[in-house]
Amino acid sequence: MALTTDFSSADIGVTAASRQDYSRHRIVPARHPGRLAGTIFAAVVIAAVLYSILTNPRWGWGVFAEWFFAEPVLVGLGRTLLLTALAAISGSVFGTALALARVSKSPLLAGLSWGYIWLLRSIPVIVLLLILNNLGYLYETIRIGIPFSDTVFFDYPTVQLLTPFAAAFLGLTLNQSAFFAEIVRGGILSVDQGQLEAASALGLPRHRQALRIVLPQAMRSILPTGFNELIGLAKSTSMVYVLALPELFYTVQVIYRRNLEVIPLLMVATVWYLIIMTGLSLAQHYIERYFSRGAVRNPTPLPFQAFFERFRRPLPAFNPAIDNLRKTGFHDAAALRAAGGAVRIHGIAKSFGSLKVLDNIELSLPAGSVTAILGPSGSGKSTLLRAINHLERVDTGFISVDGDLVGYSQKGDTLYELKEKDILKRRADIGMVFQNFNLFPHLTVLENLIEAPIQVRKTSYEDAVQLAQELLARIGLSDKINAYPRQLSGGQQQRVAIARALALRPKVLLFDEPTSALDPELVGEVLDVIKELARTGTTLVIVTHEIGFAREVADTVVFMDSGHILEAGTPARIFNEAQHPRTREFLARVL
Repeated sequence: MALTTDFSSADIGVTAASRQDYSRHRIVPARHPGRLAGTIFAAVVIAAVLYSILTNPRWGWGVFAEWFFAEPVLVGLGRTLLLTALAAISGSVFGTALALARVSKSPLLAGLSWGYIWLLRSIPVIVLLLILNNLGYLYETIRIGIPFSDTVFFDYPTVQLLTPFAAAFLGLTLNQSAFFAEIVRGGILSVDQGQLEAASALGLPRHRQALRIVLPQAMRSILPTGFNELIGLAKSTSMVYVLALPELFYTVQVIYRRNLEVIPLLMVATVWYLIIMTGLSLAQHYIERYFSRGAVRNPTPLPFQAFFERFRRPLPAFNPAIDNLRKTGFHDAAALRAAGGAVRIHGIAKSFGSLKVLDNIELSLPAGSVTAILGPSGSGKSTLLRAINHLERVDTGFISVDGDLVGYSQKGDTLYELKEKDILKRRADIGMVFQNFNLFPHLTVLENLIEAPIQVRKTSYEDAVQLAQELLARIGLSDKINAYPRQLSGGQQQRVAIARALALRPKVLLFDEPTSALDPELVGEVLDVIKELARTGTTLVIVTHEIGFAREVADTVVFMDSGHILEAGTPARIFNEAQHPRTREFLARVL
């Protein structure tokens, strides 16, 4: 018996249904009785509260209106705002310095910062204010000079120097800085470690890493709790009444003690505090939106953003011929070529606790060569790559690029370990492209590319932008120059990461599994860029699992396992005539 289906009749039915006209139908919105009940309940509560407040004569709204803009109240309000602003600025700056000290590698500095934070968070604000106001009892004069000598630069009576306003300002600053320091430290710890490694790999100075890379990203975590502290600070100014300082709350107290209109005068202070908090909350909203740049794919424009864009520094004129650079490839661009460096690895070893990750590694890579490092996970490939860049300090052995030791300077028979700032300078010659891209998310593509050339190579802004435009043209991303990393696909992000490393014109370029974080469809576009780079003369060292790519591009293939280099040779020999049984076993599984 034959089974047949009349598809033509089905098509006719679908076509007829699709042609129905629904434009004349009446649409009935969905009913939400629970939502309606909640709305009615909220409206009743609001109306009841407003009716109670506005119709009860004991609130004294006439007295409230009389004193709301009175001169003594406005003078007290001005002092409150001044104290809040001064303590907020000084406390935030000092607190940020304390937070950076807390994460410092100096145990004594970190310990001093911790001790200060512990002490100031333990003392109630009102007690701290009273201690500072009576500091003249402990120290009659404040003297600055050279210790253990008679040389004095400054000598002044404490009572005259530490006025009630100065004591209030100092006390609020000290208290604010202790709490703000921990907020900033929490924000710093929230920044992904890969961001620090990327900044270090580019050779950015430590202060630039903190101010340009870490803190702007940490702000997204800092701002909500930081503004809570700021709002708390504005309310804490009321505690300076113990110093008889006529700020807003103390002024209101003086007035209602004279006219006995307690509630109306308290409402005067309450409404002014509400206005202050509303202003701070609005500022928080827009500042958070500013620091969310790059965090969302479609950010909402800030107020007046179009106006301020007019004053931004314009990009140098873009040469239309650059659009055709991708066809010529990296190898035909003299401006992008870099002399490759010879890499020599002298018997290095590295352990993490009892786990030995690298064991007596010896390797010599000629200048301009392309080396692919293969091996199973945990074999030490990525650690070896990070050691070449000195992101991992080895326990024994040395690494040199063009005869210069990485991380050390040589004088005769003595090796001196370099300071961090000198290591960062040398890293500029050893670029690194990370497995997870590690682009700076709060910077645009252009800003990612020009940051290191300007800061490390001291390239002019115009030249750095021109080079960035050329690099983006060659990787086919000229139209993404003002995009943020989150607005790019994985393959595009990896290509930008490659361009960022190339912008420094390094002698050696390291790739840590550049395609492992990509979808299979995006692998090809990244590998094509690396193939072009292989012709530039830059020494390339690539940790990869792409066997076909390693066979096609590499001059040398290195196989690692359990922290050892088991064998190294040409792709033809390793893939066709591997000598070590472990190499043959690995290749049999992946080929």
